[in-house]
Amino acid sequence: MKKGKLIVLSGPSGTGKTTLCHELIKRSLRLVFSVSATTRNKRSGEQEGKDYFFLTLVEFKRKIKSREFLEWARVYNQFYGTPKKPVLDNLARGISVLLDIDMQGALQVKKEFPQALLIFILPPSLAELRQRLIHRNKDSRAAITRRMKEIEQEMRYIPRYDRVIINKDLALTVKILREIVVGCKT
Repeated sequence: MKKGKLIVLSGPSGTGKTTLCHELIKRSLRLVFSVSATTRNKRSGEQEGKDYFFLTLVEFKRKIKSREFLEWARVYNQFYGTPKKPVLDNLARGISVLLDIDMQGALQVKKEFPQALLIFILPPSLAELRQRLIHRNKDSRAAITRRMKEIEQEMRYIPRYDRVIINKDLALTVKILREIVVGCKT
């Protein structure tokens, strides 16, 4: 049986990664979304096991120690990680797995799985990104300011990615992503 592909989407907060993942999953057979674990508080409308696995810091650190994460990182003063077992099980069954993770985690995945496809998502402009962060109404003004300051640092990771896509038009970006995912080799 052919193994599944491991595809990673990363980029600054507000570039549309989560929306792109959901749209890609809707249009793709044999592709599943990897639900991450986090220590951050649940936002309004988020569901346990669908959006994230919400863990206490103690639970998260126990999982780190027992090597239950494919990757993990501290981002915006919270911990995020990818549970290893579901990813490996799906890949072994020939099902491709899509991860929406930060740059630190993406590089950990690439080190462990050199065949993983890393795709960096960019906004059309920094002004557009700021507006997206404001309009999604999930973060405080202080958090938005902090995220905007961190973008320069995040963009330094771009040369380590296999592909870079500017998410200006959702439908076009999904089409491009689908073509890349269908065409990638493992």
